[in-house]
Amino acid sequence: MPPSDANSGPSPSDLISQRIAELGGWRGATLGRMRQLILGAEPGIVEDWTWATPIWSCGGTVCTGEAYQDKVQLTFAQGASLPDPARLFKASLEGNTRRALDLREGETMDPAAFQALDRSGTATVSKRTKA
Repeated sequence: MPPSDANSGPSPSDLISQRIAELGGWRGATLGRMRQLILGAEPGIVEDWTWATPIWSCGGTVCTGEAYQDKVQLTFAQGASLPDPARLFKASLEGNTRRALDLREGETMDPAAFQALDRSGTATVSKRTKA
């Protein structure tokens, strides 16, 4: 039986790095900075690449990262159920489940507040997958 090609090609982490480099400018820098915050928030976070989109998961999707012409958007799969005392969510609330935060050029975000939100997202996903 020939060896599997399942592990050939770039890893999800490599694909995310390529996307950040392709974006360049403020969008690449913003997505790269948010990636580091996500990876630093929780040791169990895994990087995935689906539908040409960076995905961070921990037993289920925690959040995705998309770049648009005017913003970088991070969408939390269970965002509607997450506490957000710093009011980071400012975008979509779809189906009473997902919530997103948009970062536009020049905008900053409190790293500690974002990492707390990310840890809440990871804990919520982990609980749902264990149930």
